Amino acid sequence: MMTKGRIGFTLLLALAQAGGSSAAELSAKEQLGKSLFFDASLSQNRNQSCATCHGPAVGWTGPDGALNSKGSVYEGSVPGRFGNRKPPSSAYATASPKLHYDARAKTFVGGSFWDGRATGEMLGSPAADQAVGPFLNPLEQALPDAGELVRRVCSADYANRFKEVWGSQACTDVNQAFGYIGHSIAAYEGSREVNRFDSKFDAYLAGKTKLTPQESQGLRLFQGKARCAKCHTSKPGSNKLPPLFTDFTYDNIGVPRNPDNPFYYHRETNPMGAAWVDMGLGGFLKTVPKYQRYAQANLGKHKVPSLRNTAQRPTADLVRAYGHNGYFKNLKEVVHFYNTRDVLPVCGEEDKKVGIDCWPQPEVALNLNRDEMGRLGLTGAEEDAIVAFLGTLTDGFMDSK
Repeated sequence: MMTKGRIGFTLLLALAQAGGSSAAELSAKEQLGKSLFFDASLSQNRNQSCATCHGPAVGWTGPDGALNSKGSVYEGSVPGRFGNRKPPSSAYATASPKLHYDARAKTFVGGSFWDGRATGEMLGSPAADQAVGPFLNPLEQALPDAGELVRRVCSADYANRFKEVWGSQACTDVNQAFGYIGHSIAAYEGSREVNRFDSKFDAYLAGKTKLTPQESQGLRLFQGKARCAKCHTSKPGSNKLPPLFTDFTYDNIGVPRNPDNPFYYHRETNPMGAAWVDMGLGGFLKTVPKYQRYAQANLGKHKVPSLRNTAQRPTADLVRAYGHNGYFKNLKEVVHFYNTRDVLPVCGEEDKKVGIDCWPQPEVALNLNRDEMGRLGLTGAEEDAIVAFLGTLTDGFMDSK
């Protein structure tokens, strides 16, 4: 997979030059976006904000350890309605370009959501497209239409700020106001408060600290034998910009289905029940006429996430979920899967539960990545070293010094 060196250049350059800070000053638009991001009243039952599924304390992804330990998807504003995928991180994501097919690399790049359906064509920005999607999703914030969202925003206690940022007539045209809401949230998600670039690894790149021997070994493995950096780019770009640890492409790594996902068992929102299969990017491409010819080759592929803050959690006992469906429950398990997927025997979930070292079948067996994972030949100690390195990507290190 090929990296895109100039993705989000302006945003990243500003972040790199400013440096990270938990006390970062927000612009008026970013502050407005923050108000929208944390406003639970922008949901049908006024009980779910963006932060409900994208918590800052866990790297801007799902913050509920009990949910993460099982199905890993989150209940929406309407009781009993659950999403079908684990919440992706909303941090370090706004630099993703519009979804497009790179003919030279023969891969899709950009977009937002796990399946790329926030293409950026609606509002000119994948991040803005993604930001407004959950408001109207019946499985998430479940508002009936854009007009209701705009009505609530324009009667909120930050309505004056909305008009100050977007103009005195910002609330008069629903479609225009809907776009303003998306761009405001995207501005906050792209701010220094969310994308801090102040992890131990950033300090290491700046020559301000050293990695431990285990972390250094993990970095070498990450960039070499383990092949992680093939998709999770780990070196500064040509303009010395901090690495984002994603190339914004899509992959099918062969994640097994998560049998605890409650979406399987709610017939009102999922008529297929347990027969439902998450086809990822390919499933979305089937719905887009200009991309339909690429659908088959992309079935089962999901967005390559940034690995920044992938180890972040407020307490050591809080469970975080990994993979598009939250099948994995810790980073050691993820690394072991990448290392041994094609080496260990195939088994059922019951075998896993009793501690047998094996892996269930992939949810989608088509288009598996066999070039960069599956039989890496890592030792247990080498797996641990990679996990230790991933721990250096957690923001806040510079604040602790």
